[in-house]
Amino acid sequence: MLKQRNKMAAALRLGTLAGRILANSQASGLSHGVKPLAASRSFHFTIEGRRSDARVKTGDVGMTNYPVVDHTYDAVVVGAGGAGLRAAFGLASEGFKTACITKLFPTRSHTVAAQGGINAALGNMEPDNWRWHMYDTVKGSDWLGDQDAIHYMTEEAPQAVIELENMGMPFSRTEDGKIYQRAFGGQSYDYGKGGQAHRCCCVADRTGHSLLHTLYGQSLRYDTEYFVEYFALDLIMRDGECIGVVAINMEDGTIHRFHAKNTVLATGGYGRAYFSCTSAHTNTGDGTAMTTRAGIANQDMEFVQFHPTGIYGAGCLITEGCRGEGGYLINSEGERFMERYAPTAKDLASRDVVSRSMTIEIREGRGCGPESDHVYLQLHHLPPEQLHARLPGISETAMIFAGVDVTREPIPVLPTVHYNMGGVPTNYKGQVVQHDAEKGDYIVPGLYACGEAASASVHGANRLGANSLLDLVVFGRACAHTIRDENKPGDKILDLPKNAGEESVANLDAVRNANGSIPTADLRLTMQKTMQAHAAVFRTGDVLKEGCDKISDLLNKMDDIKTFDRGIVWNTDLIETLELQNLMLNAAQTMFSAENRKESRGAHAREDFKDRIDEYDYSKKIEGQKMRPVEEHWRKHTLVKMDDGKTVELSYRPVIDETLDEKDCKHVPPAIRSY
Repeated sequence: MLKQRNKMAAALRLGTLAGRILANSQASGLSHGVKPLAASRSFHFTIEGRRSDARVKTGDVGMTNYPVVDHTYDAVVVGAGGAGLRAAFGLASEGFKTACITKLFPTRSHTVAAQGGINAALGNMEPDNWRWHMYDTVKGSDWLGDQDAIHYMTEEAPQAVIELENMGMPFSRTEDGKIYQRAFGGQSYDYGKGGQAHRCCCVADRTGHSLLHTLYGQSLRYDTEYFVEYFALDLIMRDGECIGVVAINMEDGTIHRFHAKNTVLATGGYGRAYFSCTSAHTNTGDGTAMTTRAGIANQDMEFVQFHPTGIYGAGCLITEGCRGEGGYLINSEGERFMERYAPTAKDLASRDVVSRSMTIEIREGRGCGPESDHVYLQLHHLPPEQLHARLPGISETAMIFAGVDVTREPIPVLPTVHYNMGGVPTNYKGQVVQHDAEKGDYIVPGLYACGEAASASVHGANRLGANSLLDLVVFGRACAHTIRDENKPGDKILDLPKNAGEESVANLDAVRNANGSIPTADLRLTMQKTMQAHAAVFRTGDVLKEGCDKISDLLNKMDDIKTFDRGIVWNTDLIETLELQNLMLNAAQTMFSAENRKESRGAHAREDFKDRIDEYDYSKKIEGQKMRPVEEHWRKHTLVKMDDGKTVELSYRPVIDETLDEKDCKHVPPAIRSY
């Protein structure tokens, strides 16, 4: 008994959460005879993340007194949403020593909020073919998607969904026990000629919730080491190669340098750059900002998806699955107006088409409510039992945020920022790529990206609903497989530069002690309202130019920021200011990229340049037309850099039109997009 007490006292003297957990588990073991779970598996929820091989230093980075902890891994994954978890346990299952850094507990990641489903050509409702799914995705992207990556994603989709089913994901079922598939926007049979497809596999209207919990549960089978509530600050680069990341432990303020042969960014989007969005407050574009500071260009940042149905006034998401189950939009006259804009697909046209149609209805005076500033989503014609079985979460959300009983009244809705098609450019293997006018595409060694943080580009100028969850699992797994195929556990890593992380800590220290005149929240709100007003559903040159000037001014005002908390333990003021730095970079890249793209394509709708400008005029026969040079058309990816953190530099990269195997799957030639 005395020996056991001495062990507990020693553990408590460590002064770490790990010590307290060990003490508690040993205490419970005394009374229950239970072996602590931590003894059999490397759970890693400690304050300083210290393991036997972690080296602790003080004042090692720059002229600071921040404690620094060094770690070495085969691979480090930043982010623990769907993409990050799939990459992390994919690597751990192959024997790679893997760390997963996340600023949230994994099951709080924003994947949890996805509602509608995950697309795959399973053919459970009618015969289906993944090549039809590919056609729809290319068309949905407005021919800005890379067709090799789209080929890969759609061909892998059925296997990815079956893999999730085998992991225990509780999909909704048909009467004969197959995975239920609902209709979703932009999906068709037989290359657009066979009518509306039922391709979206779902778990009622909580698919993302089930997916995230399934993947997290699966990850606990493997020895992935989680660093929870660690905020990634910057990539560590050496000679053009990524060799890890610098992070701060939010619980105690220690600095951690993760030295790794392979780094996977799965940090999600930057929806919080806008005032009204469906994104969590944590969606601050951390990954795309880290690559920007590392001198790596991001891609297609001007393409921001507005989901047609955010709850009016609240911005909360109402899934496209509502329309997939038979709901429809109406204006103030009770008219199903989508029949005028998309005669075939109607309410299940692609999201950019529906959002623009709703905006036009409101502009032309057919909006609903006292101020005629929204439209209605009608569901009360559907049987209550169908609403209860297939859309239980929506019924609850509508009651809480709009005060609406969906069995009796319509839901007031408005287009709301939902998804970022742009991100860190990658190939279909998940490797981060850059482009040189002479060399063409080249790989950034050691760096990978997946999920919303990446631009593969499977979504191009507009993402189809239910392709995002598919993107997560397919490209999270692709990153793990590429690392497995090209590396071995224990491979030698380039040495850390002596000053690795010095700039990150200097910035953190400056932000923590910032004593300007503008509080973080005030500057953030101004930025969000600027983005909402100047880079909206419809855009014009004058408004975008004014937006560029305003964002540039806000970037300069970051030097006059004021923080109030000078502490280092759970300093949310500090973290929110670091997130604002990230958001500012993303906002500037979005605004400047949008201003420079003189056309309308997908989610980027210019009122002063209403046509899509391709290498040919696809509204006419190509025969006899002269191909426009790349400088004169816009079917190309935007690349954007900000090497000094304030000046935006734009360049362009060709779209990949070839599939992985033209014999197996022919590419989809550009055409006029209509629904």
